[in-house]
Amino acid sequence: MKLHTLKPSVGSTKTSTRVGRGSGSGKGGTSTRGHKGAKSRSGYSSKRGFEGGQMPLQRRLPKFGFKNPFRVEYKAVNLYTLEQFAEEKKITEITPEVLQANGIVGKGDRIKVLGSGELKIKITVHAHAFSTTAKSSIEALGGTVTVL
Repeated sequence: MKLHTLKPSVGSTKTSTRVGRGSGSGKGGTSTRGHKGAKSRSGYSSKRGFEGGQMPLQRRLPKFGFKNPFRVEYKAVNLYTLEQFAEEKKITEITPEVLQANGIVGKGDRIKVLGSGELKIKITVHAHAFSTTAKSSIEALGGTVTVL
C-alpha cells in the first residue's frame, strides 16, 4: 500500500452538484431556486424568528414580568440540619466556612437559617440572615446568633 494509491471506499464520497453552469447542464436557469421570492435572490439570509411576513411568535406574545437586578438569593438551612450536623461533627460553633467545607452550602452562598425543626443543644451560629423563629429557638437554649 502506498499513499498515492489510497482512495475512499465506493459510495462514501459524493461530488456536489454545480448549479448555474448553463442550460445544457440541466441545472442552469433558476439554478434550482425556483422563481422570484427572497430565497431566490443572492445574499439571502433569514432573520431569527422570521415567519414569512406573518407576525412572529415573539411579537404575538405579550411582554410580562420583571427581574429585580438587586435581589439577594439565600441558601436556606433549617434548624434540624444544624442540629444533626452539630451532633455528627461534635461542634458548637457553626460558620459559613464550616458548612461549605462539609458540602451543606456552596461556595459564596449567602445563608439564611430557618426555624423548621427542633434544637436540643446550645450552639453559636454565624449566618447572613435568620428567621425570627430560628433566632428565638437558638437564643432560648442559651446559644448566640451572629448576623454577618
